[in-house]
Amino acid sequence: MKKNYLMTPGPTPVPEDIRKEMAKPIIHHRTKEYQAIFKDVTEGLKKIFKTSNDVFTFTSSGTGAMEASIVNVLSPGDKIIVVRGGKFGERFGEIAKAYGVEVIPLDVEWGSAPKPEAIKELLAKNPDVKAVYTTLCETSTATVYDIETIGKIVKETPALFIVDVISGLGADDFQNDKWGVDIAIGGSQKGLMIPPGLSFCSVSEKAWKAVEASKLPKFYLNFKKYKKAMTNTDTPFTSAITLVIGLKKAIELINSKGVDNVIAEHKKQALAYRAAAKALGLDLFSKSPSFAVTAISVSSGMNADELIKLLKSEFGVTFAGGQEQLKGKIFRVAHMGGIDEEHTIESIKALEGALAKLGFKFKAGAALDAANKILKG
Repeated sequence: MKKNYLMTPGPTPVPEDIRKEMAKPIIHHRTKEYQAIFKDVTEGLKKIFKTSNDVFTFTSSGTGAMEASIVNVLSPGDKIIVVRGGKFGERFGEIAKAYGVEVIPLDVEWGSAPKPEAIKELLAKNPDVKAVYTTLCETSTATVYDIETIGKIVKETPALFIVDVISGLGADDFQNDKWGVDIAIGGSQKGLMIPPGLSFCSVSEKAWKAVEASKLPKFYLNFKKYKKAMTNTDTPFTSAITLVIGLKKAIELINSKGVDNVIAEHKKQALAYRAAAKALGLDLFSKSPSFAVTAISVSSGMNADELIKLLKSEFGVTFAGGQEQLKGKIFRVAHMGGIDEEHTIESIKALEGALAKLGFKFKAGAALDAANKILKG
């Protein structure tokens, strides 16, 4: 039976140890047994986020936690700065506008990172801004942002600093408290190695002051309800029990290695892929490439979506395509979560095979040799 390799930036492969945990008989969530599991999960997440702040778990995709980061700290008519350098930065703005929040956009060329000075200038021009929203890794362009520097700038103002770390968490360096992040937003199906369905928000003391003043409508995503439930190590609404049980195992695997060591492993895989792409004569799309995911541009005359289709149908390897104006122009390969060295090697072999079948000229074996020098070095 042919083995398939999932190389997308979410969902990512779920390791066997985690799948076995989720296959166990379900338990009731309003019990001491579940509360002990949930406590371990919450404390374990804090280590991965590198925070001492509250971390809340929602039964939702990452977009639910993005929405929570808006409705809990803002009021109608408030102004926010939103960095828009891809699909997910744009999503923050779309959610905010749906709630009557004024969005001051900082538009960044797709594949480029925002200049921290540009954010500093916008904050100076708009001293009444309530928050700055951005991403750690803009998944749609495989671009990592300088969150540490931006955090220092925002910290000097009354504004909150809110960061989508959904795809970067556990693959790109992220230090919630040290970098002054007030709300960090995570998701389950990326570096945390479990299926989609859970999302997370870390919430700082500075953010809690804004929660008390917020007048936007909220019910299911209300931080205050989650804070109250947390006093009993519980959630205000039904938990995704099986996912939380799987997450407990995933967190144990990550924290037993150490999150920095896990990040280093994914960095090595990302560097191997970059070397492989260069050996094939392909270019990276991003000017500030993430270690969570790599975007690779295809040569003129080639359609990336055709390459992706061929890889899946004939080689059992699934890559992600480009979105919006990048459709057909790039393919994206992840290096996060359960994606390991075997995934990296086998998918590079498949990439060589698919490119050869499409008539692309390159030195056979060059990509694999280049990758192995880094992986085995």
